[in-house]
Amino acid sequence: MTAGIAVFFLVIAFMAMGVPVAFAFLAANLLGAWMIMGDLYGPLQVVDNSTSLITSFTLVAVPMFVFMGALLFHSGLALRVFDALETLFGRLPARLSYITVAGGSTFSTLTGSTMANTAMLGSLMIPEMTRRGYAPHMSIGPIIGTGGLAMLIPPSSLGVLLGSLAGLNIGALLIAGIIPGLVLAVGYSLVIYLQARLNPSSAPSYGVQRVPVRQRLRLLVFNILPLGLVVFCVVGFIVLGWATPSEAAAFGALSVAALAALARKLTIKALRSALTSTVRISGMVFLLILSSSVFSQLMAFSGASTAVVDWSIGMEAGPYAKLLMMFALMLVLGMFMDQISILLLTIPVFFPLAASMGFDAVWFGVVVLLALEMSLTTPPFGLLLFLMQSVAPRGTTLGQVIRAALPYLACDALLLGVLILFPAITLR
Repeated sequence: MTAGIAVFFLVIAFMAMGVPVAFAFLAANLLGAWMIMGDLYGPLQVVDNSTSLITSFTLVAVPMFVFMGALLFHSGLALRVFDALETLFGRLPARLSYITVAGGSTFSTLTGSTMANTAMLGSLMIPEMTRRGYAPHMSIGPIIGTGGLAMLIPPSSLGVLLGSLAGLNIGALLIAGIIPGLVLAVGYSLVIYLQARLNPSSAPSYGVQRVPVRQRLRLLVFNILPLGLVVFCVVGFIVLGWATPSEAAAFGALSVAALAALARKLTIKALRSALTSTVRISGMVFLLILSSSVFSQLMAFSGASTAVVDWSIGMEAGPYAKLLMMFALMLVLGMFMDQISILLLTIPVFFPLAASMGFDAVWFGVVVLLALEMSLTTPPFGLLLFLMQSVAPRGTTLGQVIRAALPYLACDALLLGVLILFPAITLR
């Protein structure tokens, strides 16, 4: 346990020295493995295990969805959609931020992956919003908040995994996340509205030419509705049982390429830019997954993470107090562990404890997914914070990303209160 705590503070020390987070974790992992396992066997074991962590077939969806978003942007299709939506939204203040929330809610049904969803929205929206003069919190905030909706809105890949590990009805769990996810999207929209009202200069207004109804319909049919093909190739193929999520991701990327070709936008330059962006973002995502997974293994091997869980659930408290403690513990664990590792660590303890306190298993599953979503953006180690910083404009600091995420974390906390007061919104 002492060695595990030492590794944790070693990560903090590396980051304090300015070492990039992925390399800070990697260095701490190697040193921690040497301390915990002894000699060279520990670091060699880390290297051997690393290959299996990032060669899972389910991770194929990550680069496919990132490529889909990158190709939408670099081919110009996304800009056509944004311009059409801007025209249809008229003179609504901060309309690109609202479009981000609406698009994020839609893309979460396309990707089912929080990391891929955030990377896609970042590559699509931030360049355009920066060009329009939006303040960082008005561009980064909605993306980092809405990216987590993939946890709740089906098809949620983590929801499927949670249902499988906890023995829940997966269909009921996915359906239970729909209303909370939509409530969260409405809450995010309210945050944007308040921020735009309090500081209009954070989302500068700019002229939008009035167009007749006939041209509006033309924009809707030719610029927006074709994306329905992408939705069908991803969600439709999964619902109809024609493809797995990873295969559907490939079909989604293929459908975007087909639309770009039909629009005569599929150029060598667009492909090169999209592939370069995909390699850069996917490589960073995989490195973070690898680093955090090895770190969680060291924490479990040293007994540090298990000791934290045992200490938390062993305290004398009422049912809802223990629920909040479990929720807070998952937030803390999410600062330095990946979500799958948190599930593997906590499910054997948390779900029996929740059942003993009389909580519905599906309702508790939605609460767990909400906690995991928040843990991705919990300062200072939330993975989405670092992912967002990597796709944000050059010079964006981690502090700016954290400040932009705080109002959306507050919405998540309010949703937890709603789930406790009105549990029926998740139940059949």
